[in-house]
Amino acid sequence: MNDQLKKSALDYHEFPSPGKLGIAITKPFETAAQLSLAYTPGVAEPVREIQADPENAYRYTAKGNLVAVISNGTAVLGLGDCGALAGKPVMEGKAVLFKKFADIDVFDIEVDAKEPKDFIDTVARIAPTFGGINLEDIAAPSCFEIEEKLIERCDIPVFHDDQHGTAIVLCAGLLNALELVGKKIEDARIVCLGAGAAGIASMRLAVDLGARRENMLLVDRKGVIHRDREDFSSLNKEKLEFASAAAAERRSLAGALAGADVFIGVSGPGLMKPEWLMLMAEKPVIFALSNPDPEIRPEDALAVRKDLIMATGRSDYPNQVNNVLCFPFLFRGALDVRARYINAAMKTAAVRAIAALAREPVPQEVLAAYGQKSLSFGPDYIIPKPLDPRLRDRVAPAVARAAVSSGAARLPYPAHYPA
Repeated sequence: MNDQLKKSALDYHEFPSPGKLGIAITKPFETAAQLSLAYTPGVAEPVREIQADPENAYRYTAKGNLVAVISNGTAVLGLGDCGALAGKPVMEGKAVLFKKFADIDVFDIEVDAKEPKDFIDTVARIAPTFGGINLEDIAAPSCFEIEEKLIERCDIPVFHDDQHGTAIVLCAGLLNALELVGKKIEDARIVCLGAGAAGIASMRLAVDLGARRENMLLVDRKGVIHRDREDFSSLNKEKLEFASAAAAERRSLAGALAGADVFIGVSGPGLMKPEWLMLMAEKPVIFALSNPDPEIRPEDALAVRKDLIMATGRSDYPNQVNNVLCFPFLFRGALDVRARYINAAMKTAAVRAIAALAREPVPQEVLAAYGQKSLSFGPDYIIPKPLDPRLRDRVAPAVARAAVSSGAARLPYPAHYPA
């Protein structure tokens, strides 16, 4: 980041007041009578109602539209273990996105607890405050245990966005890219470089969408995860889900890419060599999502293969895989039917809604926001733009409908949603 951009970023966060969030009062509070309603003695009445039936908290408090964005700061952006407090600007930023795109209120909470049990206990104890919990910037493999245990202990949606948000947007783009190149996900040979939160979640979701495990190779720092590795017995259970019986010649990244249809990179910059693209099948799909520097830059990839479709995590290239396409609207749908959890049906519904939107004509306001004269479904437009206002109207209802039909919802499909 150059000096001017650095100064602009710091000034943005400092002035005219520190931070990016505030709290607004939502009820009249001008008279003595209103004071007595907002606090004592009037506040005793909703207390009694909630004590009699905890579900009344959704009637008399902000719980139903309040999400906690919670982190321990162990995997902040691409900066690593920065600590809980240093992660606060990111959590505030996430809160801004929730409010801007889906009108969801957020408390950002930074928990100084690196041990999973301590973190889990803290979050579980404060969970009654909220209608949902968005976990953020928590390092793997602890993030898997943390999310799993919190889902068990809480009766509200718990969602680790670094896992599932990335997976949902990636898979939406993947479905569209494969359609454009005339391939089916159940036939596609997929190589994923990166076996952390995003990599594991993306592979799992791809399976839910029809991909076959026998066609998938997961690669970490030591190569393809296979059953004959010396460290096999020490691998975490998430990696073991995708352990393959790959032959010796396919256990390196280059070997894995031979004949592959899809490369997913959620690892680090520059790890995909341009010449390895020539090993892949015709019309390969490349998701190089390391940010800000991808596994391979689009210009370098296109210099080698003209027949590929490519996505990155960057806004200055086509096909940006950006979690904001997903998480505000997924939570909007989940909150509006008072879901108990977010399940596979809700995630795949979000995938298909996002994918379908990219096939519709793009409104003029979106073109203007991105300085484009035209955008249409094709190799350079396989996923919608983050500022597309139609996302809320497509994704939230799809998630709500899936929550109701799968039994995750406490409320029926909202009457104000499209039929």
